[in-house]
Amino acid sequence: MEKFKAYRIHEVEKKVSARFEDMSVEQLDAGEVVIRVAYSCVNYKDALAATGAGRVIRRFPCIGGIDLSGTVVESSDGRFKKGDAVIATSYDLGVSHDGGFAEYARVPADWIVPMPRGMTLFEAMALGTAGYTAALGVVRMEQNGLKPANGPVVVNGATGGVGSIATDILTRLGYAVTALTGKESEAGYLKGLGATAVMLRSSIDFSKTKPMDKTLWAGAVDNLGGEALSWLMSTMQQSGTIACIGNASSFNFSATVFPLILRGVSLLGIDSGYTPMPLRSEVWRRLSTDMKPAHLKDLAVTIPFEELGGAFDKLIKGQMRGRYVVDMAP
Repeated sequence: MEKFKAYRIHEVEKKVSARFEDMSVEQLDAGEVVIRVAYSCVNYKDALAATGAGRVIRRFPCIGGIDLSGTVVESSDGRFKKGDAVIATSYDLGVSHDGGFAEYARVPADWIVPMPRGMTLFEAMALGTAGYTAALGVVRMEQNGLKPANGPVVVNGATGGVGSIATDILTRLGYAVTALTGKESEAGYLKGLGATAVMLRSSIDFSKTKPMDKTLWAGAVDNLGGEALSWLMSTMQQSGTIACIGNASSFNFSATVFPLILRGVSLLGIDSGYTPMPLRSEVWRRLSTDMKPAHLKDLAVTIPFEELGGAFDKLIKGQMRGRYVVDMAP
């Protein structure tokens, strides 16, 4: 097979750098399935990996990109055949196994999800790990008893990839969603996604958070951690449930056991990296049916592969809303 373009991350003298390189399939990490990548996307984790701002990469050099969608060109596994449309996200992609920022990828078959009926290659990456994680959080909360009749839900970090898609999904499922954000200028964008209310973080004095405060929320999607999660814990309704997804603010938070033992609040950890495949496939199926965001095209900004490097800084600085989809077409 001819040479193709890949965005490869290196470490030289403890400094991380990334660049485009010409590679061949034979140089890629082992896997049963070779995929012609149609689209990838840029997640916060990808930006940390490519810039060295976070110690994400576990092996150098490594092709970045934790997500990809594309078409099978070779397979030694009977579950997949040439021409199949597939999705691969998470596991070790873009971290310790060559990932989706390349025109071709070679992936272990056990990491691959067949494209659900009703979803396109583009839509799969407009969702990507961010959309999958948001949906997994909602599914886990549903399994814990959350339903629209329970009361309002809140999404913090609402303009980010996970937050935007969570707001859209929850609205579609019939929930009254409050979007919590630090960006007053994005109120119109969030209401366009279906949020019934927009709350500014500046309106909350986190220093006055009590162990248990006035009950507000039946459910919450937390992308921030830190003092925002502490506040959520204190304001959950009886039997409320929180999907803990991110740490954009801090990986630490302070809380007491009182909401857990006196209100029956559940704090659910959401790990999208190594979800068992039966649940992973079910979440992707839901994303192609009843949980498919209504505003997916509005959430996605498409960039050509050659402009990939310009996306990372905006993500790290919180200057991006929604999702960057990378069009891998040469």
